[in-house]
Amino acid sequence: MSPRLSTVILPVDRWHEGGRAKWQRAEELGLHAAYTYDHLSWRAFRDRPWFGAIPTLTAAAAVTGTIRLGTLVTSPNFRHPVTLAKELISLDDVSGGRVTLGIGAGGNGFDASTLRRADEEPWTPRERADRFGEFVPLLDELLREPAGLTSEGTFYAATEARNLPGCAQLPRLPFAVAATGPRGLRLAARYGQAWVTTGDPRLYEAGSAAESLDALRGQITRLGKACGDIGRDVDELDKILLTGFTPEFNPDLTGGRLGPFASVDAFVDFAGRHAEVGFTEIVIHAPVPAGSPEFSAAVADQKLFEEIVTRGLDQLAG
Repeated sequence: MSPRLSTVILPVDRWHEGGRAKWQRAEELGLHAAYTYDHLSWRAFRDRPWFGAIPTLTAAAAVTGTIRLGTLVTSPNFRHPVTLAKELISLDDVSGGRVTLGIGAGGNGFDASTLRRADEEPWTPRERADRFGEFVPLLDELLREPAGLTSEGTFYAATEARNLPGCAQLPRLPFAVAATGPRGLRLAARYGQAWVTTGDPRLYEAGSAAESLDALRGQITRLGKACGDIGRDVDELDKILLTGFTPEFNPDLTGGRLGPFASVDAFVDFAGRHAEVGFTEIVIHAPVPAGSPEFSAAVADQKLFEEIVTRGLDQLAG
């Protein structure tokens, strides 16, 4: 079976100056889903426009009708399960049940500490995993039990939290859990309807395409083990590859920016190899506006992006 093709649209355009058109065009092109990043600001875009994920997705839901919408990914860095649940049921309602929540433990980017005092140390990987391990089950309960939930944990609490009428998608909207470590993979196995990875970040700087593919194959094997440990079939989970962060996209390794985006055929070859490993959805970044900071993970221009989506989908299906 050929993989579905989806996109990430960075929330950097004013809605009435190109933002709305990008989401509508993603639907017109036949993409499976359009996602956005849930950050307060991000990398080289920190001093440039960057809009909120949930309002952007709500606006996109109002001007589209079939394409799925979601985050890649939301994290405890900026979110509390109680308020996030309320926003999600609202978004799922506006969209008519088209929302997928991509969710991960988060990282230590500069905006990860925006909600904390300047003298606070960043969370360690263990602390992020601890919070994520509590965040996901509580969010799951909040979305499944809209009539009221009381819960008290180490990091998060809810007292008679009501989310009526609940999600449009029952029993709740799907989770796409981003994870590569054992604790995160166990959360994906138990709570996910999909699993997300960007590959092995250690290989981006000095790895090869073959090494990256082997690493991804190993991640899927470990996901299967986590599913098997709880009696779940790993085939129940969609497997999503967010592209742009494997060695093929590193311009220092490829001698330029192109890599899998050198041509439609180059992308089809890349996507096909990853589909053979087991990925059911390939996500590519839509072009960023002219004059934006260099972002080698994105397709260079709109024309090539549309050729990859239309011709690439046909070739993968064939």
